[in-house]
Amino acid sequence: MRTFLAIALSSTLLASAAMAGDKAPLAPGKPAGIKQAQTSTTTWTLLGIGAVTAIAIGVASSSNGSPVNQAPPLAVTTTTA
Repeated sequence: MRTFLAIALSSTLLASAAMAGDKAPLAPGKPAGIKQAQTSTTTWTLLGIGAVTAIAIGVASSSNGSPVNQAPPLAVTTTTA
């Protein structure tokens, strides 16, 4: 589980850097496109994916309120004749 979480977090860091790299710098004296950024659905999409991921992790890690049944320890006895 720890490995899966590390992979998921590192992939989000790589994805955010990759998505930020394709934008050109702003031209001086030109509008920055604030209206377009405010109406963008990227934020809502990422929040939705994050919520679904959190719910999936919560459901996968729950045990329905019952403890995990573990096998009793095995005792081996040997006798010599």
